[in-house]
Amino acid sequence: MSFHNSAPNAPIRERMENLIRRKQQEITKGLETLEPTTRFFADSWSRGEKAGGGTSCVIQDGETFEKGGVNISVVYGQLPPAAVARMRADHKNLKAQDDGNVPFYACGLSMVIHPKNPHAPTTHLNYRYFETWNPDGTPQTWWFGGGADLTPSYLYEEDAKLFHQVHKDALDKHDSKLYPRFKKWCDEYFYIKHRQETRGIGGIFFDDFDEKDPEEILKIVEDCFDAFLPSYVPTITKRKDTPFTPEEKNWQQLRRGRYVEFNLVLDRGTQFGLQTPGSRVESILMSLPATASWAYDHHPEKGSREDQLLEVLKNPIEWV
Repeated sequence: MSFHNSAPNAPIRERMENLIRRKQQEITKGLETLEPTTRFFADSWSRGEKAGGGTSCVIQDGETFEKGGVNISVVYGQLPPAAVARMRADHKNLKAQDDGNVPFYACGLSMVIHPKNPHAPTTHLNYRYFETWNPDGTPQTWWFGGGADLTPSYLYEEDAKLFHQVHKDALDKHDSKLYPRFKKWCDEYFYIKHRQETRGIGGIFFDDFDEKDPEEILKIVEDCFDAFLPSYVPTITKRKDTPFTPEEKNWQQLRRGRYVEFNLVLDRGTQFGLQTPGSRVESILMSLPATASWAYDHHPEKGSREDQLLEVLKNPIEWV
């Protein structure tokens, strides 16, 4: 996989594309340091002539990671009126042309990592850029979105604090108001309404973000990307060889069931992907764990470590 260094004055979309290609390589290499032998394999795909494509880097059945993917996509073309109508519910500034279509460009990196050990947390990261054009090719509407979050089966406060602190430091370099806002946004977005609990212990999340200069937002996104490995690798290093019982593995399976519920029922990105003509289902559903389970009316014992996790998921706390 190769990429060229775009010039400092190149369009934002070109520089964002360059950034996600670079970060895909950095993140996969960084995560591979935790695997003795298993490696990511790259699977490139195309939407056809003049419509873009992407590369899914996938890891399966490793000693540390049971399943994971670090995917990039660069897609462009015409959004049909139905897709425009759906997107406008979340993106107020989206404008259609006279024929109802919208010429668009979208690029992003999306990643989900499911470790084998129940004491090692699942993580998710996604940063993306979306742009529509005027008839003359100049940007008409644009925004950035993304974030990173942590989903443990067993709560270790030091892991939660590390993840939040490193991301807070990245955002504080630009604006100290961003972290509190994006942290709250994350807790609210990754909320499983029908369970009345959050998917995990949060992190940062933002969408439809265009209120700063695009140059600055691109730098914010780069700094958040840079925060990922230092916020996650030390935790996996510490937890990946923790002894665990069959009961703890079973609890991890139940928690993964919640992960599946959120991603299939509530996640806007999944819904958008599945509704976009020519999208690649394998890449969209890469986020799902290899295995998960559901038990009827399951409640952990009061005061147990499993119950302690649920308490935090029902009442999010400030980690830093």
